[in-house]
Amino acid sequence: MQEVARMLPIFFRTVQHLSHTLNDLSLVIPVAPHRDVRTYVENVVRSVPFPVVLIPGGSLEKRYGAFNASKAALCTSGTAVMELMLAKLPCVVAYQAHFLTECFIHLRKKINFISLPNILLDSPIVPEILFRACTDKNLAAKLSEVIFNDEVRQLQVGSAERMLQVLYEPIKRQGNLFAEELGDSGLSSDVYSPSTIAALTVLYTDKHRRMVHRN
Repeated sequence: MQEVARMLPIFFRTVQHLSHTLNDLSLVIPVAPHRDVRTYVENVVRSVPFPVVLIPGGSLEKRYGAFNASKAALCTSGTAVMELMLAKLPCVVAYQAHFLTECFIHLRKKINFISLPNILLDSPIVPEILFRACTDKNLAAKLSEVIFNDEVRQLQVGSAERMLQVLYEPIKRQGNLFAEELGDSGLSSDVYSPSTIAALTVLYTDKHRRMVHRN
């Protein structure tokens, strides 16, 4: 709920900037299956000056139907970014936090990116607009680039196949990695959700890189 309350107003202002140049622009929001979140989103949507369609975020069919019907997406970091890339829908990652949280992250960070596709591919494939840079004007400029620049769009779309290969690599080359990692965590290894596969792939990639550096 905190993340929704923090980011949704910024996203709406971003879309309002874009609506000045895109007359037929409309927004689709997959809403998390949480009563308080849905109530908050429904209340905020009433005051925006452009068309908004709310769909249940828990419905795989409707979520991917929205992806297929869309030109671009705006999202916070998380497994949603993985879904968008694998659905070949170009996107922009946005994230804003309290100033002290931002300082702590900068001090403690060991990676150059926050979105899973960029971490796994070790490249800024998906634009990330973060922290104090995460303003509606900056997001609108970057999202406009993602919508209209074919080269930028193709970079993300073309990276989907590479992403699939990266996700498959730990299973192919070290099949017992997932069982080992899940065994340490106490989680069930019977079913691997997309988020579990992505997280364990990050672990595998990090371990592999450290082994290469040691050698």
